[in-house]
Amino acid sequence: MLALAHLRNCDTLTRLAVGFGVEVATAWRYVQEAIALLMTAAEDLATAMPRIRRLAYAILDGTLIPIDREPYYSGKYKRHDVNVQVIADAAGRLVWASPALPGSTHDLTAARTHGIIDALTSYDVMTFADKGYQGAKGSVRTPFKRHRHRPKLSSRQKAVNRSHAKIRALGERAIATLKHWKILAKLRCCPRRTTAVVQAILVLHHVENDRTAG
Repeated sequence: MLALAHLRNCDTLTRLAVGFGVEVATAWRYVQEAIALLMTAAEDLATAMPRIRRLAYAILDGTLIPIDREPYYSGKYKRHDVNVQVIADAAGRLVWASPALPGSTHDLTAARTHGIIDALTSYDVMTFADKGYQGAKGSVRTPFKRHRHRPKLSSRQKAVNRSHAKIRALGERAIATLKHWKILAKLRCCPRRTTAVVQAILVLHHVENDRTAG
């Protein structure tokens, strides 16, 4: 419960210590131990893929999570961030989240680094992604994009892009689900611990969903 309060509400260790009647050092230890335990139950991509392959289609998107430590600087938002890749189902439900990379990492580079593109293509999972994944190929579909050899889009291409955008927008729900855990509003920890926090949250999210479904 102490760790859950920390992850869900971003309660400080001092508040947790007072609320649970323990020392601050004890509250810190409990949080770290709980996160480490939850992380061991998290699925890596290879383990998650048999479940992902059963989806009608997947939605791939990336999100930046603010962090107060250097050197994870993102030029896009002029702040320190980590990049997390998210896979959602056709209803926009959170299915899987990747380990964290520096915020300066491009979404396509992050997806390739984690082996997401290859895994989705290997399992032939139709996947919708935004323009940031242009050039991913395989089973990943991105919107038509204007370039010097195609300065204008045809009516058909514009219609395809509109339909694509409606589908892809559902992926924002998965990101919102992840960020509903207030600890991710701005992480105040070593960047290397970000992955552990995200994976612990993913495990708790699936436990909560399974309990609701049951």
